[in-house]
This record gives sequence, C-alpha cells and structure tokens, in this order.
Amino acid sequence: MALSVLSHIDVRPADHRVSEVERQARMTNPGFGKVFSEHMVTVRYSEEGGWERGLLQPYGPLMLDPASSVLHYGQAIFEGFKAYSQPDGGVKTFRPLANAQRFNRSAERLAMPQLPEEIFVEAADALIREDKAWVPKAIGESLYLRPLMIATDAALGVKPSHEYLFVLFASPAGAYFAGGVKPVTVWISEDYVRAAPGGTGFAKCAGNYAASLVAQRQAKSEGCDQVVWLDAVHRTNVEEMGGMNIFFVYQEAGRSVVVTPELTGTLLPGVTRRSILELASELGLGAEERKITVAEWNAALREGRMTEAFACGTAAVITPIGRVKSRHGDWIVNGGGTGPVAAKLRDTLLGIQHGLVPDTHGWMHEVC
Repeated sequence: MALSVLSHIDVRPADHRVSEVERQARMTNPGFGKVFSEHMVTVRYSEEGGWERGLLQPYGPLMLDPASSVLHYGQAIFEGFKAYSQPDGGVKTFRPLANAQRFNRSAERLAMPQLPEEIFVEAADALIREDKAWVPKAIGESLYLRPLMIATDAALGVKPSHEYLFVLFASPAGAYFAGGVKPVTVWISEDYVRAAPGGTGFAKCAGNYAASLVAQRQAKSEGCDQVVWLDAVHRTNVEEMGGMNIFFVYQEAGRSVVVTPELTGTLLPGVTRRSILELASELGLGAEERKITVAEWNAALREGRMTEAFACGTAAVITPIGRVKSRHGDWIVNGGGTGPVAAKLRDTLLGIQHGLVPDTHGWMHEVC
C-alpha cells in the first residue's frame, strides 16, 4: 500500500478498491448505518506519549484484549455528523468543529483525554477525500461520519484507562424517510429515565444509549415509534425524544415560536438543535429555551396555542411528531401530519447542507 502524509494523518489506502459496479450496488437503498465505505482512521493515545500520528487504512475489525477497560467499565464516547455532495461536485461537512467540541466535552465527563480539534477535523477530511466516491449525490442523502473513542488499557480495576483508541469510519446514508417525511407516534416513558442531574446526560457516551433500549422496546410494544423522556426528579418535564432533541411550535402574538427544553446538564446539546435556534429569527420565527411539562403539551394543543411538535438530530434532520401516547391517554398533533414550521426548517437545513441555500453562518466546511 502506498503511503502519503498529512499534518496529523498517514494515509495508507487499500491496494484493491471496490469496483464501480459493486459500490453502486451497495449504495442503492443503503438505509442508515448498514453499509460502510472502504477506509477508516485510527489514532492511538497513551498517558506517556499523548496522541500518536493517525493512520488512514482499509476498513476492518479492531483487535482488543479481553481485559480492555471499555469492555468492563464503559469508557466509550462517539459523535455523528455528515458530508454532503455539492452542486459543483465538491463535498462539504456540516459544522464538524461543533461535533469536535462536543466530543471533547463528552471525553472530559468520562475522564478521557481530549482529542485536538484539528486532528478530529483532519481525520474526517482525509477519510472523505479517500472515499469521495461513497458520498451519495441526491438531496437528503449523505455520507455519515462516526467518530468514537474507547479505553484500551488491558487491566482490570475501576479507574480511568491509560490508553485510548480513536476511530473514525463512514457510512453512505440514504434519505431517512425514503417515501417522504413521516410523522411518528411517541410513547411518554414513566418507568425509565434517560439521565439524572449530575450524570452523563449531556455527554454522547455509549452507556446512555444502552440504558435507553429497554424504554425504546416498551414504546414499540405500545405501538409507538419512539420514546419521550421525562426529567428524573419531577417526572413531569419533557426532555428528549429517543436520542433526539424535541421542539414545540406555539402561536404567540401572530407569529410562530419554536420552544425547546432548556439545557440543564441532562439533555444532549444537539448540533441540529443549536442550528434551529440560530436559524429561527432569519425565518421569521421566535425561539425560546424553557421547561415544558407533559400537562402543558396536552393543554396547549387542546387550546390551540401549540400547533406542532418535532424532534431533530443528525440522522433524520427533523422528524414531525403526529401522535402522543401514554398510560393516561393519547392525543394527536397537527392532525397527525407534518406542520409548515417543521417542513420549512427541514427544507432550509437541507438546502444549506447541499449548497442550495446560502450558508450565511459559515457552517459548511469544504473538504474537496
């Protein structure tokens, strides 16, 4: 394999590449997170030597000692962001620096080393350039980037690891809603909580997602697509939907206002959430961050003060909520359909990401 060198990454691509025919076959209706491109980037860390040079190499299995700390004590964090094809044939990523910064906040909470932001972004750029052919072209499609870090100390004992491995790989992703945007039905969880004050709710760590699966299974058993989390203390305040942030659309003083739960340390500070709040005024919308109770959600809908609810995140961008179910009854949101505010925000975000709408915020990072 030929070796080329970047500032922080050595590039050692595969000697034999997937054929055009095979790649196109794999990229036809790839779904989400099921098909992977040909390369990955790894960077190792030790307490003594710090971060080593990274290596771009063919995608393949990782070798871990059975005593690796991650398998026992759960020091594992990850991120997710996307690369988008542009009208001129280039590729850009959406707000990668924001993901790098959140990655480091997660690392700090789990007593893991922080990865220099320039290495995070360069690793993604190197992988995208090498696997550019795996970036889908259609609107709503993208190359999903998954960076992660795990503890690799081969030693038992409840303490922070001395060694870590950063890994970055990519997955071509089709449109999240292949047949058009579909509102979801959600189940309000009263038996489980996602995060508690002082915990890891704001961090994107593996344990948060493992602990959420039983509630997600319960939601499915109730005929719902997703679970809505309530706060751990009062069990009344709405916090998130599944692994996504949630928004409500109110009608106040003749205009639409998007309202999302305030960040208290138990919610994930989503990059899409942040982007929606920053876009709101440009689209003629008000924006607020405050507590919303389940009772307020129901009452505001009945009284006509609230007209829409939706969730947002990297994978689906924006997902409308059409129906809410709980042990105490259920209600319909916006007639069970997609509302105009959710649709406008989604179209605007996708337009910016695909280079069809001016990027006045400088969110798009040019890769190649």
